Amino acid sequence: MPTVVLLDSSLSMTRPVSVEGSEEFQRKNLAVHGLTMLFEHMATNYKLEFTSLIAFSSLWELLVPFTRDYNTLQETLNNLEDYDKTCLEAALQGVSNVVQQEWGTSCPCQVVVVTDGALGIGRGSLRHSLQTAKLRGEDKRFPLPFPFPSKLYIMCIANPEELQGSDDMENLEQLIHLNGGEGQIYTMDGPLCLKSVQSMFGKLIDQAYSPFHAVLHCGNLTSDVQVFPRPESVIIDEEVDPIPKTVQTEGDEMGTGNSDEAEDDASSNQMAGKNPNFCVLLHGSLKVEGMVALVQLGPDWYGMLYSQADSKKKSNLMMSLFDPGSEPLPWLGKMTQLGPASDAAENPYGEDDSKSPFPIQPKHKRSYAQNVTVWIKASGLQTDVQKILRNARKLPEKTQTFYKELNRLRKAALAFGFLELLKSMAELLERECTLLPDSAHPDAAFQLSHAAQQLKLASSGDSKYAAFEHNITPMLTDFSGGGDRM
Repeated sequence: MPTVVLLDSSLSMTRPVSVEGSEEFQRKNLAVHGLTMLFEHMATNYKLEFTSLIAFSSLWELLVPFTRDYNTLQETLNNLEDYDKTCLEAALQGVSNVVQQEWGTSCPCQVVVVTDGALGIGRGSLRHSLQTAKLRGEDKRFPLPFPFPSKLYIMCIANPEELQGSDDMENLEQLIHLNGGEGQIYTMDGPLCLKSVQSMFGKLIDQAYSPFHAVLHCGNLTSDVQVFPRPESVIIDEEVDPIPKTVQTEGDEMGTGNSDEAEDDASSNQMAGKNPNFCVLLHGSLKVEGMVALVQLGPDWYGMLYSQADSKKKSNLMMSLFDPGSEPLPWLGKMTQLGPASDAAENPYGEDDSKSPFPIQPKHKRSYAQNVTVWIKASGLQTDVQKILRNARKLPEKTQTFYKELNRLRKAALAFGFLELLKSMAELLERECTLLPDSAHPDAAFQLSHAAQQLKLASSGDSKYAAFEHNITPMLTDFSGGGDRM
């Protein structure tokens, strides 16, 4: 999970603090000391994660783009310059721009804001920004919540007594609230000194950057691994089901895949590199064979392990987590039915082991000329939706083409488990129905309402209308002839 460090470089950070043996010690020096402690920890325990450094005052500046070189980050901290007043809103907008440009809107990110709690005065201050946030247009909206999943941690180089004297603490708490409640505010306990700042950043490390150790099992083989970023608890039906620390793998393998979650290679410490390690063996095997291993994290929770290369010389063992449940991939069926042939009630190979019954041929022969629906980018899905809407506006002349494209999108959504798409598509068709002009053919409204209703039934996922082989057929009406009836 990438991290963005947002460091306050305004003049208020140069206020002196009384530290023994140093006459010119400033709040900025305490912030640099705390961040150095964080970077040293990440260089040891989170060395595969990317971190970026942004400085802000009235403007923001990207000092270090996303990198794994923590020496560069620490050198930049030591050469930090001082600027003018604080404008936190502009800095948060800068974070949004940097993260979206590098990672898009789907990658979770952690944002660490380091400031002294003096949030500006008058126009441009955080107080003014929050008071005017609801009065703005969409083009000038407040940057929170971020358009990507995020956690916002605010590190105040100040003690609670300083912040309680103004409404700065309430404004900072409102930032956490605007971000969906994801994050926390940290303050320094006691006097402003190196010991207090170390304690404060230590609390952040314990909560957000503590290593997650697990055990990888495969038969009689085991290996200690470190998983990062740290797995989050999953909420199912408003009940929290924490991830177990013991990861068990089955011997099944399938095709390659992609992931945003990384698992550490087994050489995290020097001693482990001297002994045979199952994790290294598994990583090398998956890399050479180009396969993926199925991994079980707990009851009815599965994922995949595979090798992914960062460069020509370095690759990592990655882990992708499926949605919890016995059937996370609708096209594959129940995970519990995967296993060696010896566990099956009947040997699928029969008496002749030289012939394999796999892959099982589908009942209906598919033409190789038929295009496969692929939605790697949002633009691909948008194109398919727009094609359906264009045909919807030309009903009833384009009835056959409309239902052909609709069924193609429906089957792809069911195969991917993308039931929300079916519901949203139904709402779009209902909206098109209400926007039909008075001159539209009566059959158009009937067909749009019928198609929307069928998609809603399929989006439930548990009705006969959600069957993959089921097709939505045109509704038979008295207007199917296409002309006026006498």
